Amino acid sequence: MSLSLGIVVPCYNEAEVLSETTRRLVPIIDRMIEDGLITDGHVYYVNDGSKDATWSLISEFHENCAYVCGINLAGNVGHQNALVAGLETAADRDDIIISIDADLQDDINVIPEMVQSYIEGNDIVYGVRKERKTDTFFKRNTALAFYKLMNSLGVKSVYNHADYRLMSCRAVKQLLKFRERNLFLRGIVPLVGYKSSCVYYDRDKRFAGESKYPLSKMLNFAVDGITSFSVKPVRMILLLGVFFILVALGILIYVLVSYFSGNAMPGWSSTILSIWFVGGSILIGLGVVGEYIGKIYIEVKDRPRYNVEDKLLK
Repeated sequence: MSLSLGIVVPCYNEAEVLSETTRRLVPIIDRMIEDGLITDGHVYYVNDGSKDATWSLISEFHENCAYVCGINLAGNVGHQNALVAGLETAADRDDIIISIDADLQDDINVIPEMVQSYIEGNDIVYGVRKERKTDTFFKRNTALAFYKLMNSLGVKSVYNHADYRLMSCRAVKQLLKFRERNLFLRGIVPLVGYKSSCVYYDRDKRFAGESKYPLSKMLNFAVDGITSFSVKPVRMILLLGVFFILVALGILIYVLVSYFSGNAMPGWSSTILSIWFVGGSILIGLGVVGEYIGKIYIEVKDRPRYNVEDKLLK
């Protein structure tokens, strides 16, 4: 069976790691060709508006390596959009596509296992971490809380899965029909609906460079994930409003009882506290609603997700 594999690697300021990334990925492709799992392979480095020598290195690897291709985006559009750009290019040229980050913290040695799972009939194969020992205490527990929150909001997601996955060509093309601009691929991919499986692995520490997901980006990513897939936060505001009305009725009854029993006392502190509490709750509610309105604003403009400046294909 003729089977071509594409490996999509989004890159943003990854000059420190690209040489090592290429050195590790190329032998994996060679080994799978020798073992008869695949007949051809490509590595698609997607340069997401890097400010360092990332694109120069990609161009050099393209000249010197039989598998390396390059996609140069015109400006920084973010990890998820860069990933979609690579998937869209690979879907026109390969039968199966694997996405992975450039730092290769995800174990590339399970790639043959992913391909084998596809051969057995799975269109989507999720790479899932066995545990999170390499994470800090803060990141490990916030990630756990995030996944639990997503599940409670009704969002389909795979616990401990990031963006390391295999997808068949038809699964990628189905994914590209989802036209959201606020991308959260971890939630969108399960909606494709094709048969899937999981491959488990241990995650390594980053071998060079710095993480491209500081706390601020992680928080933005979490907000995108929640607001793109669930309206429950808006419904919670409605329930909060009902709760405040009930509390107000309770206070009214208490005031009337106190007045007619002759125990009424002026309460400046309680009044001010109530004003601040209700005012803060209103602002929170407006903020949540505003977040959704902002998402609608971005979606209705329907701007392109990315603009490709240059491609180096083989």
